[in-house]
Amino acid sequence: MRNPVLLLVGVLTLVVATTASAAVVERTFNVQNLTVTRLCNRQLIVAVNGSFPGPRIRVREGDTLIVHVYNKSPYNLTVHWHGVFQKLSCWADGPNMITQCPMLPGNKYTYKFKISGQEGTLWWHAHVSWLRATVHGALIIRPKSGHKYPFPKPHREVTIILGEWWNANVMDVEDEAVTSGGLPNISDAFTINGWPGDLYPCSQNHMYKLKVEPGKTYLLRIVNTALNGQLFYKIANHNLTVVAVDAAYTKPYVTNIIMIAPGQTVDALLVADQDIGSYYMAASPYSTSVGIPYDNTTTRGVVVYDGAPPIATPLMPTLPAFNDTATAYKFSSSLNGLKDGPHWAQVPKNVDYKMFVTVGLGFTPCEANRTCLGPKGTKLSASMNNQSFVPPKRMSLLQAFYSNVDGIYTTDFPAKPPIEFDYTNATINNYNPAFLFAPKVTKVTKLKFNSTVEMMLQNTAIIGVENHPMHLHGSNFHVLAQGFGNYNPSKHREMLNLVDPQIRNTIGVPAGGWAVIRFTADNPGVWIMHCHLDSHLTYGLGTVFMVENGPTPETTLPLPPVDLPNC
Repeated sequence: MRNPVLLLVGVLTLVVATTASAAVVERTFNVQNLTVTRLCNRQLIVAVNGSFPGPRIRVREGDTLIVHVYNKSPYNLTVHWHGVFQKLSCWADGPNMITQCPMLPGNKYTYKFKISGQEGTLWWHAHVSWLRATVHGALIIRPKSGHKYPFPKPHREVTIILGEWWNANVMDVEDEAVTSGGLPNISDAFTINGWPGDLYPCSQNHMYKLKVEPGKTYLLRIVNTALNGQLFYKIANHNLTVVAVDAAYTKPYVTNIIMIAPGQTVDALLVADQDIGSYYMAASPYSTSVGIPYDNTTTRGVVVYDGAPPIATPLMPTLPAFNDTATAYKFSSSLNGLKDGPHWAQVPKNVDYKMFVTVGLGFTPCEANRTCLGPKGTKLSASMNNQSFVPPKRMSLLQAFYSNVDGIYTTDFPAKPPIEFDYTNATINNYNPAFLFAPKVTKVTKLKFNSTVEMMLQNTAIIGVENHPMHLHGSNFHVLAQGFGNYNPSKHREMLNLVDPQIRNTIGVPAGGWAVIRFTADNPGVWIMHCHLDSHLTYGLGTVFMVENGPTPETTLPLPPVDLPNC
């Protein structure tokens, strides 16, 4: 029989070691106006702690993060911790009118939550209107002390934040689009770590530079913070080895190009194995909407080897065409999860709730005595299963759900489209009045605790096909399969990867195609799923899941914080 004293000592040692490995990381965000110079202009933006992009937060798995946010800007504000599970801390998730009312100008709110079961690259951003164009930053989660990456330790870790820039107040850009019902003005530039690069006016010295040592390996933590720009990213003459997406490890995947949608992150190893010199890194748009304007520019930074001649002309990578769906799909569909790696989650085999959900664009009738700039004099809209989501105005959904308040929402979001049709046939569907005008509603789906949901997300061609990056709050999901055309269960079920699918929080539903995802509703609270193209969320492309409490206090959503903002 084992010595009980030694056994007790061992248990206590384990408890102490586990406790000691976790820390409380506390930060303060001052959100206020900042004047910066880009593209020959001085522009007033909203930024955090006087920096653009905002401050990078580094934590370890198991840490508790506390962020005191002071809203010194002229706008309402919330902050979302994109990809963080928020287990039993739904009050801290941040989407405006979903889990909280916004902080009014001059007010503050403290976000507090534990980060567990996750390692890798996530990010934080404003979740009110278009403020996230400049209010954003990286959230880096390293393994606990004494734990290693499931790949060779890099010489250095480098954050690469891809973004968009407007020579305008982004809030005005959004307001003009909402008022007119038309498309928002496209951005004037893409950026790498806040800098547009030397292809833009007055930007020869506004370019990000990464200095590397020959033979060393660098972990690039790539985040796409753009509002509407899906991007190809490439470094001349170099391969990248993808090891994680959305803070979930993948089987190593070697590629010379990455396609990354707004909201997504990619961790990739870069080996400085080329001749000593300079090499451009570049990002250019991936756009799939025919006839819709897009920012057709290229941002670039430069990778400079130690010892490279200062006057050397960097090599430029060859980038795909803006509409190269084949390249985009090859990247997104070639990733597999790192089965049995750190924090690996098995695919749930039993499905409790199946959903077939269409995603796409449509119209809203123009108000009387108004001139609207959408197609055929209408206003643009967007929907899921012909329901165009509208958040409540007088109380957040979480508060209404928690307090059982009637009249804020209904629980009848449909699990399938109201009409079956040839979803991706643009010839038949284009301007078909049966599909065009989705009602504006606040409908949600209630889920039992620990139930498993399978969603088939189907792109539609009602106005035109488009790659839609769909982001789920409060949970990761397994991407079981994706493809083009209309999803056909009798043909496509055999494609489902139930062994080692990639795990994500944001999936690009292929243009003119579909994706099947599966997740477990084990996190009580209110969680929005929405398109991470901000113009589409503005027009209603979202839905909400309400997860009921579990059977124990450990699976029950706690009381709201005392400083939770009121509407």
